[in-house]
Amino acid sequence: MSDNALKLYGEKCNELLREEEIRFAGIVDKDGQLIAGGFKEGLVPHEGDETRLQSFLEFVSKASIRKEYDESLGPINYLAARRDKAVLVSFPFPITQILLLISAEPTANIETLAKKVVEIFTDVT
Repeated sequence: MSDNALKLYGEKCNELLREEEIRFAGIVDKDGQLIAGGFKEGLVPHEGDETRLQSFLEFVSKASIRKEYDESLGPINYLAARRDKAVLVSFPFPITQILLLISAEPTANIETLAKKVVEIFTDVT
């Protein structure tokens, strides 16, 4: 991936991090490595945040790769998990084989987050 693409993804993640409820917005490559974005500046992650994000990433990577329902139901737009302490949402970008991973406050509206992501990333994917 080019330096320009990485810079653009970083800028888009930073734009998401301006949203009050978003704690983490990062782009992860197919190997599970964070290549852009991260935690909101000044935020103290909950204990285990990074471990939980890595576990969620492993789950969504496997789920996003699965294609058995794409023909009948369409491709995955996003995967979400609501936990007691966080909402985790993953958006696969199939063409570039990367994922946008978001962690937000448990009060976050998943549909509102999804609309914001589409708004911010429409010109990128």
